[in-house]
Amino acid sequence: MTFSPLELTLLLLGSAVLGVVAFRMLHLPPMLGYLTVGILIGPHALGLAEQSETTHGLAEFGVVFLMFSIGLEFSLPKLKAMRSIVFGLGMAQVVLTIIATMIFGWTLATQLPPNLHISWQASFALGGALAMSSTAIVSKMLTERLELESEHGRKIIGILLFQDLAVVPLLILIPSLGERPEALAETLAWASLKAVVVLALLFVVGHKVTRRWFTIVVKRQSQELFMLNLLLVTLSAAWITERAGLSLALGAFVAGMLISETEFKHQVEEDIKPFRDVLLGLFFITIGMLLNLRMVLDNWWLVLLLLCAPVLLKFALIAGLAKVFGSSDGVSMRVGLALAQAGEFGFVLLNLAADHHLMESYLVQVVLASMVLSMLLAPFIIAQSDKIVMKFSSNEWMMQSLQLTKIASRAMSTNKHVIVCGFGRSGQRLATLLAEEKIDYHALDMDPERVQEAQTAGAQVSYGDAGRRESLVAAGIYRASAVVISYADTASALRVLRQVNELTPAMPVIVRSYDDTDLDRLKAAGAAEVVPEIMEGSLMLASHALVMLGVPLRRVVHRVQAAREERYASLRGYFPGMTDVEEETDPERLHTVTLTGGAGSVGRSLGSLDLDGAEVASIRRGKGGVEVAPETVLQAGDVVVLRGAADAVNRAEQRLLR
Repeated sequence: MTFSPLELTLLLLGSAVLGVVAFRMLHLPPMLGYLTVGILIGPHALGLAEQSETTHGLAEFGVVFLMFSIGLEFSLPKLKAMRSIVFGLGMAQVVLTIIATMIFGWTLATQLPPNLHISWQASFALGGALAMSSTAIVSKMLTERLELESEHGRKIIGILLFQDLAVVPLLILIPSLGERPEALAETLAWASLKAVVVLALLFVVGHKVTRRWFTIVVKRQSQELFMLNLLLVTLSAAWITERAGLSLALGAFVAGMLISETEFKHQVEEDIKPFRDVLLGLFFITIGMLLNLRMVLDNWWLVLLLLCAPVLLKFALIAGLAKVFGSSDGVSMRVGLALAQAGEFGFVLLNLAADHHLMESYLVQVVLASMVLSMLLAPFIIAQSDKIVMKFSSNEWMMQSLQLTKIASRAMSTNKHVIVCGFGRSGQRLATLLAEEKIDYHALDMDPERVQEAQTAGAQVSYGDAGRRESLVAAGIYRASAVVISYADTASALRVLRQVNELTPAMPVIVRSYDDTDLDRLKAAGAAEVVPEIMEGSLMLASHALVMLGVPLRRVVHRVQAAREERYASLRGYFPGMTDVEEETDPERLHTVTLTGGAGSVGRSLGSLDLDGAEVASIRRGKGGVEVAPETVLQAGDVVVLRGAADAVNRAEQRLLR
């Protein structure tokens, strides 16, 4: 079936929406939805779409923006802090995976049919592809499981960082391997020389120019200009490396690294995210379109072999390396289980190898199928990693029991104490105030370095997950007087609330949140009090200002208490400006609507109007205000202040004026 570029783009976007909705409902990563959609609509299944210049271009831009985002993460201080994991454990994993794949490929070459002959160049490219793990899946699962700061979480992230970094030389090496054997050394030398020259120019010139140029652009205070400039810089760097005979993705990676050293990094991350996610989704759809289901079914035994062998090999290799680098059996197995699957850049490198005719299309198909299947299995393997480790690690039960025993022994002498979940800045300040008031506390935190330093300083803190029933029991939940969740993470807070309510339903729990978005949800889950830091910060700022302006302290306290009792209703919403970032602001906003004589709402009471999700915060009439009540009748010239989400406010404005 032949489509115009616009029709093909619409088909891809429509399919992507349906796929992501379905996989979100199943609580699976969207990337798996993109791959599945690509398989279904591709030429080897329903035949709705085929590979074309349009799909190839969209896919290429997806990789460009992914590499740009990876470059943003590679700040030199971060790499220095994790150098032993990144350049020790991470480098060993990638290098040994490539070597093991080359040996495996050489061994199989004697057993496979002639059309599956594997050269050492193909084995090298295949090893590079299989060495990659899915940053998107693994980081998402670790975040949801609150394991980013755990010992195995840090090792996993360190290995993923090196894998992402290793893509850069592989993007240069793999195309060179497609040259004639006698010209390989010359091609590699020439490619390396061009890479060094181009990268040196980009870093030397770019480092000096980037910050100054971005400063000039930011001073114009135009979000549109900032976005245009960001796209210009990213695509220009990609164009430079492409013109030098290298890859588009390499230039984008360098552009990301240059911006990571500036103060504009976080703004850039937020602005580039929509482009990256959409285009990367389309890239995964095009990868799925490559999969020939008929060939996979006809060669299921080979697909199964190429699924099981690399997954088991990577698991054994990574777990073994983690053990060599000093990890316990439990940590080593968790790291291996998390990284055993294939990754996004594996598809990029496999595509590159196919484009340069390093591998037969038949082999590409079966490897592609095995990689897709391994990524589909990854969320389930990671979700069950604790049970797997408990079953196969003889000392894991002992280690966890020892950890709980340590918590229990430190909390044994406390009674009517406060259990502090999280010992970051907020948790530590709370602990200081409790100690000054002679109130006992016991904190649980998942950062081993922080716990060790705090324990050395005399703080009552233990390493443990407050979301686990056993940790709360060991911390003395039955003897405690209150629980305080000191970090602003709604998903984690709900998990802790569920455990506390099951153990001690009458226990008061105080929860910190970022704003009041999830206030009702947390209250419904059992929180006695929810402290939104944005709202409380505003109240404290206002109270200090009022006292300095001469307002009696009693009146200030009364106003603050009233605002809390009404759940901050009077403080909700704001008038957005050009410099506001959508993700960092209150989801509720204020918007003024001036009623003209022809507005349909003139002469009607507020109670008779359906504002579809928005509410009237205030009404200004002339120089004064009017009470907001159901019986209040609107008049021409009234200025109505609406409050609600952006789309609800827009709909309400249309209803007031039409």
